[in-house]
Amino acid sequence: MKRFKALAITAVLALTFVLAACGKSGNGSGPIKVGVINNPPSESGYREANVKDMEAVFSAENGYELKTFYSIKNDEQLQAAQGFITEGVDYLLISAAETTGWDEVLTKAKEAGVKVYIFDRKIDVDESLYEAAVISNMAAEGDTAVQWLLDQNLPEYNVIHIQGAMGSDAQIGRTGALQAQFDNGTMHCVVQQTATWDEAEAKNIVESVINSGESFNVIYAENDGMAKGAVAALDEHGITHGVGGQVVVMGFDCNKWALRELKDGAWNYDGQCSPFQAQIISDLIKGVNTTSDKIIINEEKGFDATTITDSDIEKYGLGE
Repeated sequence: MKRFKALAITAVLALTFVLAACGKSGNGSGPIKVGVINNPPSESGYREANVKDMEAVFSAENGYELKTFYSIKNDEQLQAAQGFITEGVDYLLISAAETTGWDEVLTKAKEAGVKVYIFDRKIDVDESLYEAAVISNMAAEGDTAVQWLLDQNLPEYNVIHIQGAMGSDAQIGRTGALQAQFDNGTMHCVVQQTATWDEAEAKNIVESVINSGESFNVIYAENDGMAKGAVAALDEHGITHGVGGQVVVMGFDCNKWALRELKDGAWNYDGQCSPFQAQIISDLIKGVNTTSDKIIINEEKGFDATTITDSDIEKYGLGE
């Protein structure tokens, strides 16, 4: 009888230990708690694909407990990040609305033992405050686009420059190379104004220039949605665009619908920006990827209306 009781007690203690172990987070015996700070999916086709990718990879089926917060306002993102740290997430993943202002909250994350991964776009903080940054090289995207534009050898360059959300890494990077052309006089800036990634606001900007009567022959829009809005303004005023048209149209992100506009000759150029960083980060978290690199750059390219193929659209296009 004593032997039976001893065995029963041993079994209960063993079961208690197993149940306690199962309740731990982030050590392989329980869900890994991840907090994702991102821009809202409504921002653009790129962002919609980026959000879906994050939610698919950091799912319960893959061993994660996911918390998300979406905003295009840096102060709101900072507050949410602090909230996730307080809640005790294991990992904090950030696509920042602005490149600055993150030092204090990331220092608090480090002190709390929360590991940080940056994705999509850079943040201006010391590298010791994050594990890795899986990002696009936005400056290279701008360099590639502007070099393509220079290679067109237009007799003159009168450019409507529609910028994204000011202070974001995407805006800074895609603006840089074009601004250099404005500064050295190679190209003329007709107007340079932010539409904050918004299609309707981009249309308003182009309509204002058209109504002013000022001449232009290039629209450089820092995402596809804004390029779409710009083209709508051109169409309403009977201004031709794209291959053989009066106005060169340039966008970024490579949504499938935008690449189809390119192949149809309605646009001239679209720069790729890959939204798929989630699996890379998951592999780093789980030790599948053991690289010590702090900066991991997505490989990207630009597409020309005269050379793009259906295969390119299927392989590189986002959405449907």
